[in-house]
Amino acid sequence: MTLLLFILAAILVIAGIFALLRRQILWGIVLIIVGLLVGPGGVSIFNT
Repeated sequence: MTLLLFILAAILVIAGIFALLRRQILWGIVLIIVGLLVGPGGVSIFNT
């Protein structure tokens, strides 16, 4: 499960960076924040 969350978080953050590069600032920031929240390291929203 941790590996899946890490992969999902990495994909979201990378997508956010690409959105920033395409000048979609708001969408890029949202994707990066969601990626950090989903990630298994520290701030995961799935921790109980």
